[in-house]
Amino acid sequence: MIEGTEPDERLRPHLAALAERDADIAEAYAACGLPPVRRRAPDFGGLVRTIAAQQVSASAARAIIGRLESALTAVDPAHVAELDTETARHIGLSRQKLAYIRGIAQTVQRGELDFAQLAEADDESVMAQLTALKGVGRWTAESFLLFALERPDVLPAQDLALQMAAKRLKGLAERPSAVALREIARPWQPYRSAASRFLWHIYRHPGAP
Repeated sequence: MIEGTEPDERLRPHLAALAERDADIAEAYAACGLPPVRRRAPDFGGLVRTIAAQQVSASAARAIIGRLESALTAVDPAHVAELDTETARHIGLSRQKLAYIRGIAQTVQRGELDFAQLAEADDESVMAQLTALKGVGRWTAESFLLFALERPDVLPAQDLALQMAAKRLKGLAERPSAVALREIARPWQPYRSAASRFLWHIYRHPGAP
């Protein structure tokens, strides 16, 4: 993940548009400003890093990915295919996640998954191809669409941090479910990626209203 502290200026026009149509976003945007730069490579390594981040905290994900990058010469199919169980355990990858990324490495090596072609496909096709891979569910595919392929209208509604941020943003009594969050986000189309990035931003921001 390329993650900096500087504001991501590319989000400014979309967040301005969201602020015009949603008073809660407008208030939070005035208080918190733009989210920082955050993106992931649109390749095999980017997908592996996304899988490594499944169901763990942001800080744990960064630690696991850091150890993975230190252990391998490159996060590519050839090196991942050779990753042994003991090294994976030290990195913090479960046996299940190791099996997933080994399987995806083999799929790429067989020519059954092409990331260059994936980058040219529409969102639905990307979702279908990625979720057909063992270990890649909706959250992982949507996160890859958002952070790696940088598609403009993606909402990983199953993400707990997004749900908690939406609860705070909208002053809800309870954390919304994924279904409820998608309904809340309906007016945010076609800028749901910027909205998602902003929800993560206010989840971490101490000055968020």
